[in-house]
Amino acid sequence: MKLWDKGISIDKKIENFTIGNDREIDLFIAPYDVQASSAHAKMLNSIGILSKEELSQLIEGLEALKQQINEGTFIIDAEFEDVHSKIEYELTKQYGEVGKKIHTARSRNDQVLVALQLYYKENLEILTEKTKTLFSTLLQLSEQYKDNLLPGYTHLQVAMPSSFGLWFSAYAELLIDDLHLVEAALKTVDQNPLGSAAGYGSSFPIDREFTTKELNFNTLKYNVVAAQLSRGKSERTVAMALGGLANTLSRFAMDVCLYMSQNFGFISFPDELTTGSSIMPHKKNPDVFELIRGKCNKIQALYTETLLLTNNLPSGYHRDYQLLKENVLYAFEDLKDVLDIFDYAIQQIIVKEIDLNDDKYKYLFTVDNINTLVEQGMSFRDAYKKIGGEVSDGSYVPDTSKKHSHSGSIHNLGLDKIQEKMNQL
Repeated sequence: MKLWDKGISIDKKIENFTIGNDREIDLFIAPYDVQASSAHAKMLNSIGILSKEELSQLIEGLEALKQQINEGTFIIDAEFEDVHSKIEYELTKQYGEVGKKIHTARSRNDQVLVALQLYYKENLEILTEKTKTLFSTLLQLSEQYKDNLLPGYTHLQVAMPSSFGLWFSAYAELLIDDLHLVEAALKTVDQNPLGSAAGYGSSFPIDREFTTKELNFNTLKYNVVAAQLSRGKSERTVAMALGGLANTLSRFAMDVCLYMSQNFGFISFPDELTTGSSIMPHKKNPDVFELIRGKCNKIQALYTETLLLTNNLPSGYHRDYQLLKENVLYAFEDLKDVLDIFDYAIQQIIVKEIDLNDDKYKYLFTVDNINTLVEQGMSFRDAYKKIGGEVSDGSYVPDTSKKHSHSGSIHNLGLDKIQEKMNQL
């Protein structure tokens, strides 16, 4: 069944190519199409197009489909083009002519739009909560290991003293920045496009404010052409938000992989969280974090893909938009899994004691020692040359006693201030 079927057969090769894997992907948006169809039916009743009895039948049928979706028994068979045609078919099979009325004053275009907007909205909120969970874990780890020093690096060369408290809370605070982008994306998609039909509105006296309230959208996308043009724009905005969060997680995962290596040896994980080698029995591989890194890098590419798919399309609907669905939906699902597994795994981190008297960390405190000389009255340039000379002639002896007191430094992490920033979201 096709919603656009006029009784003319279409070439099977063409049909298979144009449908692609929509049936599989549409399972993600099935509950939202049911939700939107329910709101639409109630609106049609409110303007006198559906009778009270017809509305009751359609709501009953939609609730039954919703239950199937929740139970995992809802299937979009090969005879259907997409979830929309499947739902209309089931309603028609159950209620006859009444089922055929569900598409009144709608196009498949605004059906897809509203279902996707609802999916994006709910899943951006889920990502926000999962990110906040990881944030809390990182702040707890920061407090727990705030006194454990860690060598800091620039250019992968030993640079200055850092700490595990600083490391954990750094990524925690970056997550706040990422949530600002998620919040912006949420505002973008929290606008009801239903009623825009094929992109130019409807001659039916539909009540778009009714469905906006019924679907709990913050506002309406008033201009019907703007609603249609939001397809692609919404995906680009969402992709940017997902990519920002993925970037933070990818860099953190890279740190974990680096710090687990024998050359660094700063951290470890229980054996059950790592994998081995088929020929090297000593291996403890950080596969979880390598996959996190890979998945997050893939998600970061999503913005470029959505941009190239949509940046030169003229007004109106184009089938190119179909290609946006798959990777955006899978990016959401992957990122939710990544946040869950990252939070689960990082809680089990084993922080190792690092011997900062090791020769390779000998110059970790040169900047601190220069600063001490400055505080004693020497100019910075002369102090720099003095310590630099000692490093060159081998007479340098590090003084590791200096404390860092300013906000956001090793000995003053400002965790309460970072938490306050998150609370303000």
